[in-house]
Amino acid sequence: MKEQKSELHVIFGTGPLGMAVMEAALIKGHRIRMVNRSGKANVPASVECVAADLLGNDSILHAVQGADCVYQCVNPPYNRWPQLFPQMQRIIFSAAASVGARVMIGENVYMYGDTKGEPMTEDSPYAAVTRKGSVRARMAEEAIRLHQEGKVRIVIGRGSDFFGPGVLQSSLGERLIGSAVKGKRASLIGNMDMPHSFTYIKDFGSALVELSSRTESFGNCWHVPTAAPRTQREAAEHVFSLLGKKAVYSAMGPFMMRLGGLFIPAAKETVEMMYQFEQPFIVDSSRIERTFGLTATPFAEALRTTVDWYRSRTE
Repeated sequence: MKEQKSELHVIFGTGPLGMAVMEAALIKGHRIRMVNRSGKANVPASVECVAADLLGNDSILHAVQGADCVYQCVNPPYNRWPQLFPQMQRIIFSAAASVGARVMIGENVYMYGDTKGEPMTEDSPYAAVTRKGSVRARMAEEAIRLHQEGKVRIVIGRGSDFFGPGVLQSSLGERLIGSAVKGKRASLIGNMDMPHSFTYIKDFGSALVELSSRTESFGNCWHVPTAAPRTQREAAEHVFSLLGKKAVYSAMGPFMMRLGGLFIPAAKETVEMMYQFEQPFIVDSSRIERTFGLTATPFAEALRTTVDWYRSRTE
């Protein structure tokens, strides 16, 4: 009996989500090619890593040669989303279509806008009025339209705020866990006592890889498995408890974020998204759980793994 050749999965982006997808795809036995501008990344020897400039040359076509599945996990700087993000995604779509590869897109939930505390489902309307939310909405609408027109097969996976090993820029990232590990005051955002959904990065990666093999997932958006919401205060107390340290943290409100934005571009870009931290921010992932049986890693377990990763960086 002839042995079936493993699929080639090409991952654009070597940030936390791209790396989480890589790990999950390796577990499934796929061949992996990572793509970024430098062609270098901290990956296992079995993983190929190639250079391609999404906005600069034809290297993108070389990067997708032989691909069965392509993952769109790129994320340009916040302040350049309108100028770069839609174009980068279109180029990935075009390259994938040229070799007949299916495309998995990793998204956040900015396109829903301010839901006034109502849980977000896949049926929630795209009501964003923020700059970044509007960009995300247009990109998602274009992706589904291209799928419906038969130009490229697409699945969209969406998660809430990421956290986990490798995730630095997050409300449960360097400002909280990194600071706590270093014995410094942790910094939170907005109202610390509002329920907030956090998506474990490994669950996001696993979900995208699983959806890539489910034909019924295509042409749809799916909220990846996300544990029940926690408040930032609960998360902070848990982090310090895991470290055996006294909890020391504070939160920055909209005024301080605006002030910081005068000097720090990243802080400026966060201001328009502050609604997420001033009221309940809840992502409902029950559809993917019912349809495919995918569930989130228990929050306590995921947070413990994340804290251990941050501690390993200081040893």
